[in-house]
Formats: sequence, C-alpha cells, structure tokens
Amino acid sequence: VQLQASGGGLVQTGDSLRLSCVSSRRTLSSNVMGWFRQAPGKEREFVAAIRWGTGSTYYTDSVKGRFTISRDKAENTVYLQMNGLKPEDTGVYYCAGAYRGLSTVAKDYDYWGQGTLVTVSS
Repeated sequence: VQLQASGGGLVQTGDSLRLSCVSSRRTLSSNVMGWFRQAPGKEREFVAAIRWGTGSTYYTDSVKGRFTISRDKAENTVYLQMNGLKPEDTGVYYCAGAYRGLSTVAKDYDYWGQGTLVTVSS
C-alpha cells in the first residue's frame, strides 16, 4: 500500500491548512488511519487517528478542538483539517495506516506516506 500525503505549506499563526492522504488501495473497514508529525530534532509524535469503518476518532490533547481528522471512503482519502495553527505545530506530517487496532504509537502502524511539511510562523 502506498500513501501520498499533500497539503502542507508555510502559514502564519492562526491560519488553517487541510492535509490529504490518498491510499493506492482500498482501505479496509478494520483499518485505522493516523496522522503523526515530527518537528526538527524531535521524535515522531501522534496527532490523530480514525477508525475507517466506524469513523470514530482520537486526538492528542494538544490539538483537540483545533484539528479534525476525517475520511472519504469513496476516494480512499483521509484528511486532517488544522485550524488555529501555532508555531509548535510546525513539522513534517505523516499519514500512516494500521491493519488492526487504534494506536498512538508509531511502531504499531504498518504503512506510511512520505510526509508533507507544515511551517507555522509566529
């Protein structure tokens, strides 16, 4: 499975961006799709995840109320709508898929996209 992420860019504090991640294959209902990010010099961290079948979502505390993860089953695409962006949201954002179980741990995801850079200036 190949994932293609897009939508990153340079924005100012308070702006919005929507990231997209398209899968090369149909995503199974049992799969979980997630977004992670990695800031320079830091470890990759969990941002949000969605159960493909039910649409239930989970967020890390720092993005709750600002970010929304969603999916379009027909387009095999997962989105991350990011509002109220802050400089600490800067990093490379990766989408990833897991065949079983919703997890916040990167090693639990089975396939990854190439990442898209988000830079938030103050």
